Amino acid sequence: MTSTPPPARHASRRSSRSGRLDPEIAARLKRSPDGLVPAIAQQYDTGEVLMLGWMDDEALHRTLTTGRCTYWSRSRREYWVKGDTSGHFQWVRSVALDCDADTVLVKVDQVGAACHTGARTCFDTDVLLEDGGSGADSGAPATDQ
Repeated sequence: MTSTPPPARHASRRSSRSGRLDPEIAARLKRSPDGLVPAIAQQYDTGEVLMLGWMDDEALHRTLTTGRCTYWSRSRREYWVKGDTSGHFQWVRSVALDCDADTVLVKVDQVGAACHTGARTCFDTDVLLEDGGSGADSGAPATDQ
């Protein structure tokens, strides 16, 4: 983890500087009925899954062009930039769409806690299954016969 942003980079060629999301990206996105896509934040160097937030086209555009994660708050109905109030910044390293273009993966350099509870990750307090399982209930995919 670093407390300073990564070296300045040019805005992605996949993002328009005009204040709008690149139309090619916008056309591919599969949004929820309220116009949002889930955005998973992952620590770029360890692969640790940090949190899930929501983005609309504007939030994704801001994330691509500023180098900081911007999310849409469904409860407050406003944009928020991770770290603006908490100091727990997410410096963007890469952004990718999944194969269905319905989820965004943002690899970040997380400074401080990612979770609003103050925990490093939002996924460490309610573990439902750890280290797989054993036998038929291990979750391993069944083979077709």
